[in-house]
Amino acid sequence: MSVVKSTLSETDLKTVGDALQGALVDLVDLSLVAKQVHWNVVGPRFRSVHLQLDEVVTTARTHSDTVAERASALGVNPDGRASTVASSSAIGTVPEGWIKDEEAVRILVAALGAVTTRMRERIDATGDPDPVTQDILIALTGELEKHAWMFQAESV
Repeated sequence: MSVVKSTLSETDLKTVGDALQGALVDLVDLSLVAKQVHWNVVGPRFRSVHLQLDEVVTTARTHSDTVAERASALGVNPDGRASTVASSSAIGTVPEGWIKDEEAVRILVAALGAVTTRMRERIDATGDPDPVTQDILIALTGELEKHAWMFQAESV
C-alpha cells in the first residue's frame, strides 16, 4: 500500500523506483566504506586522504537523503536498512585494520567506479519515464565522478 500516489505509470514507477532504490543502497554503502577507510588510513598522505574521505561521506549522505526523499515523493518506500545495503551494494568489502594511504586511494577509486557505473545505467533507465529523477542522478554522478578524479590524481 502506498499513501502517496505517483503520476507515473506502474511500469515507469517500477523502473524509477528500482533506480532510486539501487542508488540509495550504493550511496549508503559508499558513505560507510569511506568512513571506515577514513578511520583507519595511515601513511605519508594521511591528512589529505583523510579529509578527502570525509568529503565523499558528505556527498554520499546528502545525496542518499535526496534520493530517498524522491522515492518517497513518488510513493516508493526507500530501504536503507543494513541488511538491504549489505545484500545489494556493488561496492567490495574493506579490509580489517590499518589501511595504507595508497590502498585507501585504491579502495575509493574502485568503490566510486562501481557506484558511478551503476549510476550511469540508472541515468539511462530513468530518462524517458522520469526526467526529474534522471536529473537528480545526473547531478549526483557528476559529484561522484569528481571525487573519483581527485582520488585517481592521488595515485599518480
